Amino acid sequence: MAKIEVKNLKLEKVHDITLDDSIWGAEVNESAVKKMIRLQLNATRQGTRKTKNRSEVSGGGRKPYKQKGTGNARQGSIRATQYVGGGVPHGVKPRDYSFKINKKERSLALVSALADKAANKKLVVFDSLELPTLKTKDLTAIIEKAKLEGKVLFVTSEDCENLFMASRNLPYAYHILVDEINVYDIVNADTLVMDEGALKLIEGESENA
Repeated sequence: MAKIEVKNLKLEKVHDITLDDSIWGAEVNESAVKKMIRLQLNATRQGTRKTKNRSEVSGGGRKPYKQKGTGNARQGSIRATQYVGGGVPHGVKPRDYSFKINKKERSLALVSALADKAANKKLVVFDSLELPTLKTKDLTAIIEKAKLEGKVLFVTSEDCENLFMASRNLPYAYHILVDEINVYDIVNADTLVMDEGALKLIEGESENA
């Protein structure tokens, strides 16, 4: 079973913690991860785009000119699709892009995303992420000192309001509670940072699943 260091905010080692292999050592199922990401992104789509067909376009209730004698092609309505401002044939309609996947597949995708971070050594654990101040520069100093690369996702077991406030102005730092953890945010982050409480809650939920 793999172990990982638990540090404090001064980056001093507090102790080692053993990771649950059923989560952090699981085989990564890329198909489940991709499907879950597509589900999350689809859920953000409004699906409200719409075009009008000839029955919905206003005007053109009468024949534009007589059937014969004009030298033009016969026409029945200026709402026809060949006219500028006419109806659109086979146009797009409002639709719901969401779809469902079963509970086991959701769990598999989440575990795969977490295991991938652990396998690539992109998981960092602190004993607590409750910052003493809400200043952005203090969080930036911790990120730089800990050498947290790229986009950093902070996951905490409690509110940690100072962390939330300090990370708001950083385009590469995000903070969520452990019960909000999801596949897209994990995959979108380059480094996953958790407090020890969040780690234990994730492992506990996995045992109960």
